[in-house]
Amino acid sequence: MQTSKTGIYWLPNLLTTTALFCGFYAIIAGVNGHYEQGAIAIFVAMVFDFLDGRVARMTNATSEFGAEYDSLSDMVSFGVAPAMLVYSWGLQNLGKFGWVAAFIFVAAAALRLARFNTQVGVADKRYFQGLPSPAAAGILAAFVWAVGEGSIGQFTMLIALLLTISAGILMVSNFRYHSFKEFKLKDRVPFVTLILIVGISVVILIDPATMLLFALLGYAVSGLVITIWGLKERRASRAKSKTNSAVVEPSLTANEEKSSKESA
Repeated sequence: MQTSKTGIYWLPNLLTTTALFCGFYAIIAGVNGHYEQGAIAIFVAMVFDFLDGRVARMTNATSEFGAEYDSLSDMVSFGVAPAMLVYSWGLQNLGKFGWVAAFIFVAAAALRLARFNTQVGVADKRYFQGLPSPAAAGILAAFVWAVGEGSIGQFTMLIALLLTISAGILMVSNFRYHSFKEFKLKDRVPFVTLILIVGISVVILIDPATMLLFALLGYAVSGLVITIWGLKERRASRAKSKTNSAVVEPSLTANEEKSSKESA
């Protein structure tokens, strides 16, 4: 997203580098047993990942170099980092099932990013195909953050295993998710919207880990709802068009018979 003919655009790439550093720090924190710090670092990486693309578009500083650099940064911050964090936190206690689940997440993140790069300029910008990797990473990070660093039971580890595999599958699925790219920061919004944003922020601050986890799980489920609802609407539209064509054809036949009688 960010290079010129003679160099690179420093501001968007600086934001991307910061996101990359946060992902790297999350890996180090997880390895050293600082799981809460690692989870928070992934969410900070999400903020900078959101900002680098917005800043690049607002400053007209997009480029192929920036797009590739952003994808590599996303792979570390939202692919490797959350998988390593949840593995160090609890999945390692499940033996080979733990590291297989972590690898499934990493591989799914890589496939998700590769598919996204091939669909740039072709896919509908209003929707993502498959769960975005930052949201999938956020689910794992929020779960680790919410449970904490205390003793982890077998049931909790099984939930972590299920979340890791499910998030990976959703990333490579064909479910559609809102991209929110139609939302522009410079657009005017009603005053009530500002109050709503402040209210949501206050609620999140009460228990950020739990609230973020539920919000991201809700977003993950929304893709299934949007896709199923879209399929129902398309089927209803097809059925309606078939009904209309069935009504039109007999009327045309009747008109043809009438005109043939008149000509005779």
